[in-house]
Amino acid sequence: MPKIQAATVVEHRAMQRRAILNAARDILAQGGSETPSLAAVAKRTGLARSSIYQYFSSKDDLLEAVIVDMFPRWAAYVTARVEEADTPADRALAYVDANLHLVASGEHAIARGLASFARAEVLAESSKVLHDQLRTPLDEALIALGCDDPGTMGELIQAVVQRASVLLENGTLSEDRARALTHELLEPYLRRS
Repeated sequence: MPKIQAATVVEHRAMQRRAILNAARDILAQGGSETPSLAAVAKRTGLARSSIYQYFSSKDDLLEAVIVDMFPRWAAYVTARVEEADTPADRALAYVDANLHLVASGEHAIARGLASFARAEVLAESSKVLHDQLRTPLDEALIALGCDDPGTMGELIQAVVQRASVLLENGTLSEDRARALTHELLEPYLRRS
């Protein structure tokens, strides 16, 4: 097979795989009570169900691929937002804002769907890696602020983010309001002299 054709086949397969992952993510984001079936994913992508098996051997295999795809992107997004901030206080607030944005954009609904349907051992390991990756920039900002116990303070900030996330998801707060309230709560500590 000529190199151009081989590259086209590889690109096509990558695009099909991406379409399948996106379809599974969309189904998870809708928050249904059943795991995304390969038939539902196939229908959403316009592929035959048998074609899905060329990419994933089972729905567990597909859910594991969604985890592997999603968690590093989430961590990269948060880290990039934190790195754009100038001061340690701004970095801690950027951490909060980035996580709230991901919740508001529906990413957390996908994670919640994965928590319901993915194999526990796979999700537990990936969640630990994500948690560690997410917490690192916050912990570094708290250390730079001179926090005596950055680990515990980070857990408290994370608790604020988690509660604001619940209020965002249930429609009690908009993203802007959640951001404003978390800043109002956290800034006195983060910007102390």
